[in-house]
Amino acid sequence: MKITLNKVTPYLIAIVVFMVVSIAYFSPVLEGKKIQQSDITQFKGSSKEIADFRAENNAEPYWTNATFGGMPAYAVSAYYPYDFINKLDNLIRFLPRPADYLFLYFLSFFILLLVLKVDWKLAIVGALGFGFSTYLVIILGVGHNAKAHAIAYFPLVMAGILLVFQRKYIIGFIVTALAMALELSASHIQMTYYLLFLVLIFGIVQLIDSIKKKEIPHFVKSVLVLVVGVVLAVGTNATRLLATSEYSKVSTRGKSELTINPDGSEKQATNGLSKEYITQYSYGIPETFNLFIPRFMGGGNYENVGFESNIYQFLKDKTDPRQAKQFAEFAPMYWGQQPIVEAPAYIGAIFVFLFILGIFLVKGTFKKWLVAAVIFSILLSWGKNFDILTNFFIDYVPLYNKFRAVSSIQVVAELAIPLLAILSLKEWFSTTISSEEKLQALKRSFYIAAGFALIFTLFGSSLFSFEGLRDANYDQMLPGLLDAIIEDRKAIFFSDSLRTLILVVLAAGILWLFLKQKLKSTIAVIALGTLILFDLVSVDRRYVNNDDFKVATKIDKPFVASEVDKEILKDKSYYRVANFMVDPMNDGSTSYFHKSIGGYHAAKMGIYEELFDFQIAKNNIQVLNMLNTKYFVFLDGSQRETVQLNPDANGNAWFVNTIKTVENANEEIVALDSLNTKKEAVIALNRISSDFKTEYPKDSLASIALISYKANELIYKSNTTQNQFAVFSEIYYKNGWNAYIDGELKSHYRVNYVLRGIEIPAGEHTIAFKFEPTVIEKGTSITLVSYLFLILIPVGWFFVEKRKNKL
Repeated sequence: MKITLNKVTPYLIAIVVFMVVSIAYFSPVLEGKKIQQSDITQFKGSSKEIADFRAENNAEPYWTNATFGGMPAYAVSAYYPYDFINKLDNLIRFLPRPADYLFLYFLSFFILLLVLKVDWKLAIVGALGFGFSTYLVIILGVGHNAKAHAIAYFPLVMAGILLVFQRKYIIGFIVTALAMALELSASHIQMTYYLLFLVLIFGIVQLIDSIKKKEIPHFVKSVLVLVVGVVLAVGTNATRLLATSEYSKVSTRGKSELTINPDGSEKQATNGLSKEYITQYSYGIPETFNLFIPRFMGGGNYENVGFESNIYQFLKDKTDPRQAKQFAEFAPMYWGQQPIVEAPAYIGAIFVFLFILGIFLVKGTFKKWLVAAVIFSILLSWGKNFDILTNFFIDYVPLYNKFRAVSSIQVVAELAIPLLAILSLKEWFSTTISSEEKLQALKRSFYIAAGFALIFTLFGSSLFSFEGLRDANYDQMLPGLLDAIIEDRKAIFFSDSLRTLILVVLAAGILWLFLKQKLKSTIAVIALGTLILFDLVSVDRRYVNNDDFKVATKIDKPFVASEVDKEILKDKSYYRVANFMVDPMNDGSTSYFHKSIGGYHAAKMGIYEELFDFQIAKNNIQVLNMLNTKYFVFLDGSQRETVQLNPDANGNAWFVNTIKTVENANEEIVALDSLNTKKEAVIALNRISSDFKTEYPKDSLASIALISYKANELIYKSNTTQNQFAVFSEIYYKNGWNAYIDGELKSHYRVNYVLRGIEIPAGEHTIAFKFEPTVIEKGTSITLVSYLFLILIPVGWFFVEKRKNKL
């Protein structure tokens, strides 16, 4: 028992350390406070109707009408049947948010280092350093929780893969399958896609090594084991993945039917996002030094430069002192080429220095894999600044054109650099490498790292212009202001370059003292760990700190109804609101209280975004009417929020007499320019059969009205003397919405580019639209079978191996 306890103790210590550090960094959670995350605030608005439905019905709607006129809930918030992997994930992430994600960073990287046979004390240092990488902390600050969640499982997935290649097939299979299932459950396909690149690079390196060592059978066996594990991981997430895949085809990530732009020009053919959109966030080539020097490019878009800054000193004599203070606290320091940067993606001066040391010190395939991964990651992060490679990937590599913000592929480097850094320390403290070889490696890495830092410290102010994209505005605001801004950019460039230089010198000094037997290994590890934590945490605290936490009630209920909201909410009918106080297509606040024509999501329905660009953005009132936009919110002449009732809104459903047919989607969306939506509808010929009826008689007594509303079920009553064609102010989505007349399933059509239409026979009838996605049932069946095999395969394998050993 004592031996077992001694073996377990280091891991228990590590878990306790990770818990304490996670809570300590986000200490306001102990007071019951919650972090204010901008993206999560918007998410709460977008998902409010879903959450309310869930609470009232103890079921999932899988659809919401509160955002973008209506869209599947898969992309917003959805729980799926038998999602045991999600329950396992919740068990691991037991700490209050966002400490849970920080803890997961630590734990996952720690396990990876243990698999690589790194001493547990050094593994703790490495795990803490990985978790406090500035980018990983920043995404928690802004609310990119799904991204953080997915990245946190990267190391655990790699740990499973490494175990398999270490010939520990059963445990490797289990770890890989579970880790990959957890990775997929995080629901950030872009990050998982980037993990695939890391795995592929590892596979290529391993294949080459296996060929050299003539171990092809082991390589093939390992790959087969991993493939089965990943297939089962995919299977356990089948419902989520199938739903996402189904929706992605009609989202802005999918292929558009249109071949024209809103201005009438020819649209570039694409089966994904445009190159301009994909590469909008491209890392500048010099900006890569942000990984090594935190504010190499000024830091974030807005930095607090303090009262001693050139900006404050300049403004306090030119403007009101309060304005000077406010500007200095949010000074525009970032001078790179990306539109918005919350903070630099700083990995750490010491980690980068140790990574370089690892290039000279670490031997074998692992070094090749990690160095190749870092180079690959950085080159692709340059995007349009290295367009030869980027364009190749966009044009020829599957799925690459589905994701924006190419700079985020640096998450691969975020893992690879700390990993090689810790492996270099593992070799440094081992006895397998001679002191002479260690000293040579130390000198080379020191000359490179300290050399760059010294050059930037001494000559950096003369190497760059320090001018940014929006700088012309500042001299227009106040002549001379730009000069003060540039001087402050130079000042923080110098201070952070000097900071990096000092940290590299101190780290190299600790390693040199150990080599000269002036320090014991334990003391050296503690000293390096302290230095790494000081380096990273002090930068992290500039951007995510206690000031970001608020009273829980303000976070749980982020929006307060204005007088205008209260006035609108007096209307208990079902309608939509157009809020022009904000950017409608980037706003979740309106959806918190109302059914909005806008919303907040990166993957909107493609046809709806096109409708907005072609029609709503041009203030086409007929289109707003057909969406049943009953209220407009805007600023009046006195700059006060006001609301205007739209008496011409078409309502929930109405009859049209004429259905115009056009050749294609281009003509259909353009036809809305002049369509009288109350009397006419338009449809493309490829959506109807040859016997489709286009004319219906006027029926002055005809009526149709919504009598029951749920997010996933709308019921109407109609009464007509003759057959009529009804148009509904609901967004068309073929993969789930079914139309019933008196309980009998009927065909319905996509009309007016985005809406639903159906022929209704004469007489009194009940029309019901129900969201009944078959993908949920299909995915659930696959999920259950996958769980069964996930249990049976390792158990069966274990007994087979046990029997072999007895023979």
